[in-house]
Amino acid sequence: MIVKRIGLLLILIGIGSGLAFAELGINAEVVHTEAEGNKVIITLTPLPEANSYLIQKSLESGEWLAVTETRELVFNTNIENDISTRFKVTALNEDRAVLAEAFSEPITTEAKWFNINRLNRFVALILISGIILYYITRARQNKKIYLRPVAGLQAFEEAVGRATEMGRSVLFVPGIMDLDQVETISGLIILGHVAKMTARYEADLNVPVSRSLVMESGRETVQASYISEGRPDLYSQDMVHYYTDDQFAFAAAVDGVMLREKPAAVFLQGKFYAESLIMAETGNSIGAIQIAGTGSPSQIPFFVTACDYTLIGEEFFAASAYLGSDPKLLGSIKGQDIVKAILMACIGIGILLETFNVHFFKNLFLGS
Repeated sequence: MIVKRIGLLLILIGIGSGLAFAELGINAEVVHTEAEGNKVIITLTPLPEANSYLIQKSLESGEWLAVTETRELVFNTNIENDISTRFKVTALNEDRAVLAEAFSEPITTEAKWFNINRLNRFVALILISGIILYYITRARQNKKIYLRPVAGLQAFEEAVGRATEMGRSVLFVPGIMDLDQVETISGLIILGHVAKMTARYEADLNVPVSRSLVMESGRETVQASYISEGRPDLYSQDMVHYYTDDQFAFAAAVDGVMLREKPAAVFLQGKFYAESLIMAETGNSIGAIQIAGTGSPSQIPFFVTACDYTLIGEEFFAASAYLGSDPKLLGSIKGQDIVKAILMACIGIGILLETFNVHFFKNLFLGS
């Protein structure tokens, strides 16, 4: 009797195991092919008793390599091109005992030159590049390019002119960071335009810096501006001078210059941190006209509060295009503005259509 019960139990276990093996399934499907690899989506048929699924793959060598262990029924992975790959899924219970195994068919993929699922990105790239190139061509043909007026940039000449009339200097601070920051480079480009104005009006220019490389670059920039205006005799290397790399020591030195020399115009253009409010408040206390510009979102509120004009974010980076007459820069800025207007219109249309449960427009922008 006991032997019969044990035999019946083994039969039931065997039937249960057979059902488990029958229920576990795996489907590996290539969803897109591209030059750098192939994305494979693995879909599993769930087992109620399974706690997790161990996914392995086998290459031409035949050795099973672990990919991951997951509880998800859909898993994405990449495989190498031109290599036959199989996947094995092992269902494990809480004690990590094997409940069932399933194998996929061999998959071999190849790289392709064009991923059709990213056609929308290609079309967007062509449109954006075409718009920018069109406006660059118009600028080179001396066609009038309208750019939105920026009050801070229009005040540059006013500030330098005021300093000239009052017989006082122009103070320009290109931030406190080195040349590895794009804001420092933008500040030096603006310095070149301000130096042209000071050379034209014969105003004194004072440029304190906190980095040695910025000092050398600033000297070359100012010298080139004075030469371009035909006033190399007014240029002196002492216009651009180094103080210290220390943040607050540099701020104290600049504040000392403001209080002693009382410049009529103060330009704060570059990368700033906590010293921004200290400098701006000192410049405000001496009655100087202050024009600030930075790409640091955390410092913009301080400049807006304490300065007369502030170039906010993108205005600061586009300043050289506004102040100069380079067709490439003017066309690029105009083209980017048109592209932004198109994107804003697309967002508005998409929101409106999604509100009425119309999804075709949104699907145009979706890609793998």
